[in-house]
Amino acid sequence: MIRVAIVEDEAAVREQLSGYLQRYTRQYGTGFEIHPFEDGMEILDDYRPVYDIILLDIEMKHLDGMETAYRIRQLDPEVILVFITNMAQYAIKGYAVGALDYLLKPVPYFAFSQQLQKAVEKVQRRQRRYLVVPVSGGLRRLDVSRVFYIESQGHQMHFYTEDGHFISTGTLKALEEKLSDCPFARCNSGYLVNLAQVSGVQQNEAQVGPYQLQISRPKRKSFLAALADYIGGEGI
Repeated sequence: MIRVAIVEDEAAVREQLSGYLQRYTRQYGTGFEIHPFEDGMEILDDYRPVYDIILLDIEMKHLDGMETAYRIRQLDPEVILVFITNMAQYAIKGYAVGALDYLLKPVPYFAFSQQLQKAVEKVQRRQRRYLVVPVSGGLRRLDVSRVFYIESQGHQMHFYTEDGHFISTGTLKALEEKLSDCPFARCNSGYLVNLAQVSGVQQNEAQVGPYQLQISRPKRKSFLAALADYIGGEGI
């Protein structure tokens, strides 16, 4: 199920786009979970990075689509943005916020379905797993494949990723359960390691991205077995 937000201040256009999504489902079998919003302020109020695609009107009364997009991008670098606009020159600015494309009003179904297909294919190509974790000031969506490792420090979880260091709350056990279908294993009681980021093991240390992590004696056998299984299965 692909989550789509429609941010549009005209009720008739919101209904039209919702209808187009349902029509696309009937044609191609792709399921959508649709979330309509009347303006940019509404979607940004307690924004949660849970959407795959956002259809975003540019000309809105309270907060225009471009400013809305800039703010969304600060919270959610992965969501796919497609602008809806009356004027093509506005849409050109959309590339500054990594918009996939734009649609000109009035939006015909054929043009909509073509753009939607591009967005759907992009979502499906990613085939990535995300974790939405609480951080200071809100929530953060982390691409699991870009995580080096997770460290437990008391009640804090430290995520070391290709995109930076993020601090959240929780327990390593709970995260281990959430990531049970991903290639993660403990190299010691305090570290949960992304096996896809392990470039080598020497004696009692694992090279995980730019980090050297200690492998404890109690975890050594299970960690090396998990790593060998992953390498054998992935062929890296």
